[in-house]
Formats: sequence, C-alpha cells, structure tokens
Amino acid sequence: MSISDYFSILFVDALGETLYMTLVPTIIATIIGFIMAVILVVTKPGGLKPNKTVNSILGFIVNILRSFPFIILLFALIPFTRMLVGTSIGETAAIVPITVGSAPFIARVIESALDEVDPGLIEAAKSFGATKTQIVMKVMVKEAMPSIVSGITLSLISILGYTAMAGVVGAGGFGKVALMYGYQRFDNNVMTYTVLCLAVLVQIMQSLGDLLYKKLK
Repeated sequence: MSISDYFSILFVDALGETLYMTLVPTIIATIIGFIMAVILVVTKPGGLKPNKTVNSILGFIVNILRSFPFIILLFALIPFTRMLVGTSIGETAAIVPITVGSAPFIARVIESALDEVDPGLIEAAKSFGATKTQIVMKVMVKEAMPSIVSGITLSLISILGYTAMAGVVGAGGFGKVALMYGYQRFDNNVMTYTVLCLAVLVQIMQSLGDLLYKKLK
C-alpha cells in the first residue's frame, strides 16, 4: 500500500468517525434540548403553566452546563462516561460529553425560537379550546420550526468542532488525525487537508440547513 493510499483510507475513516460523533449527539441533544426548552417556555411567568420553582431550577442547570468550556467538560465527565459506556476512549465514549455539552445550548436555541411565536396565535388557539399540548405542538413548535432548524444547524456546526477537540482524549475523527499525524509528526500537509475537510463539512451542513430553512419558511 502506498503512502497516498494509506492517507486516503485514514481520511475516509476519519470522515466516518467524525460524522458518527456529530450526528448521533446532535439527535440525542436535540431531543433532550427540546424537552428542556418546552418545560422552560411553559413554566415561565406568563407561560401556559407557570411554575417559578421548576423554571428557576431547570434554567440554573442549563446555565451551569453551558458555562463549562468543552475541553474541561471532556475531562470532568470521564468517570460518568466510563460508567455509562464502559470506557472513556473512542468515538462512542465521546458522544457522552458532546451530548451533555450541546444539549443546554440547543435548549436555549429552541426556547428562544418558541418565545418568538406571536402571542396572538396562542390566544387564538386557547379561544378555540385547544389543550396545552396542542398549543405547544401544533401552534408554537409549528410556527417556530424555521428558527429551530436554523438554530440546530448552528448547533450541528458547533458539535462538529467539539468532535475535533474530542480527539485530544482518545476519540477518533479529524481531531485524532490532526493531532497524531499532523501536529505530533509536524506534517503540515495533514493539517491542511484536515482543515479543508472540516471546512467542506461545515459548508455542506450550512447549505443543507439553509435549504431546509427556506422550505419551511
């Protein structure tokens, strides 16, 4: 096998690992973030079911998790990650801190989108006898969906950056390639190719997100 073939395989593997560490945490974090966002919006003062205690506690948790720099969170969650998946090394293990780090951000993004929904629409739904669940799912979420998609697109790109940092603690992907084959071996070509691959991925993700946003809008 030639050197060029070796690096081709290396980058193909890195692409697969990076996509795995990006898409899976995004899906999980979006589900968790959506639940947290709905609770925050519903329980806020003037919400569908105000509850200051629940709103304050959940808001505090979200803010605390968002305040941690991701690289610190990676190391802080190693015991939890090992307990959850049996190891703290590898792509699957990296999913845990990436999800924990991104879920609060996505929660705030979705919360902001839901807050932008016209209160008149909510009042109209109430006047027609819609339940709280119907108001949330069929009015608020439906109206906020373009903004939610736009926010999740930004989150997806941020999570892609998290995967690169996860390479520091033994995860695979482009972070590992850049660290082991670029930085530690002083190979500028590998570093350049890695940056280009990440830039192309960002452009693809942003373009798809923009396309979906326009269709929903």
